[in-house]
Formats: sequence, structure tokens, C-alpha cells
Amino acid sequence: MTQKIDFLSKNQQIVLEIIEKAKEPLKAYSILFSVQKKGIKAPPQVYRALDRLIKLGKIHKIESKNAFVACKNDNCTISNATAFSICDNCEMVTEISNPKLSKYLANFHDETGMRYNKYNLEFFGLCKKCKKNKI
Repeated sequence: MTQKIDFLSKNQQIVLEIIEKAKEPLKAYSILFSVQKKGIKAPPQVYRALDRLIKLGKIHKIESKNAFVACKNDNCTISNATAFSICDNCEMVTEISNPKLSKYLANFHDETGMRYNKYNLEFFGLCKKCKKNKI
């Protein structure tokens, strides 16, 4: 059961619940279709809710799929540093929570000296289940 979060608007809470219940990443229009019976009728309402939920670290955007997933990391409150593993076969998405990777990327800078304040990494491969089935 989704825990009610007091600082979310009604629309944000509705969108969050839909995303949390989903078994796969959801596109904005799929979310809109799911929430129309709950009073959210226009795409801008969904996009505003999605933007706010991302800023709060409650959801993440999977850029390669232009879709959204609920954050599974209880300690995650950052929206500017995310990493995911995505199965090429079943398309399962898992948020990567790795302190070594986070520390490395927080201190990473390229040869020009640029330091990055935002990243969204997506690693593609086969999940354990699909890898086992391919053998």
C-alpha cells in the first residue's frame, strides 16, 4: 500500500500511486489514460506531477524509454544522479544503488576539467532470469 505523503498535491499522489503499482516503466500518456477516471484530464497536469515527483526523488525517468519508474531506494532523495540496469530481453528496469559508483561519479570530471552535476546512466544487458533462459 502506498504511504500518503503530505507534501504532495492530489494529482502528484495519484500519479505516484499509478507508477508505484506498475510492473514496468510507464509513458506519460499511459499514465494519463490511467488517471483520467480520477480527475486528471490534461497532459500538462500529468507532466507537472511527473516533474515534481522527479525533483522530489520519488520517481525516475528512464531516458531511453521516455518512461517513468518509482524509486525503489528508500534513501534516494536526489533527482540528478541515477543509474539503472535494463534487460535487453524482458525490459526489466532496476535502479542501481552502488556507493562506489556514486562516489566515483560525484568526483568524476573529464579532460577539460568539467565536473558533472547531473547524470542518468542506463546499463543494458541480460537479467539473471533471461540469461539463464538463453543458455
